[in-house]
Amino acid sequence: MPEDHLSAPWSDALRAELSTAGRNGQVGSVLVSETDQFRIWLITLAPGERLAFHTHVLNYFWVATAAGMARSRHADGRTVDMACSIGQTWHMTFAAGDSMTHDLETIGQTVLTFTTIEDKRSANAPLPLQTFDRA
Repeated sequence: MPEDHLSAPWSDALRAELSTAGRNGQVGSVLVSETDQFRIWLITLAPGERLAFHTHVLNYFWVATAAGMARSRHADGRTVDMACSIGQTWHMTFAAGDSMTHDLETIGQTVLTFTTIEDKRSANAPLPLQTFDRA
């Protein structure tokens, strides 16, 4: 179960990164497949590693493929810590014009891995991808 809490003030670097995250549609570490209907991402984060602030506009779900502890900072100032278990799944939907901006960091001692699938048939157009890795 996610645990919301207030964290220490964000660094200038985090605030600067957040200020441009609305255009960052890279919601994973590696884009492994893209069709006219879906984007499929892998996320792999070693202990202490983080995925930069990014913005979700498409309906999506993720599945944890390794257990561990994650932290996510949200654009609204919330910080959410979550214990992830293998197979844990989370679904998000967005109405037209809605979005969510956050980062993701491993705060435990194990490598966290997720698969994220975005549905490009959502109410919003996909954000363009400017920089990403392909497997």
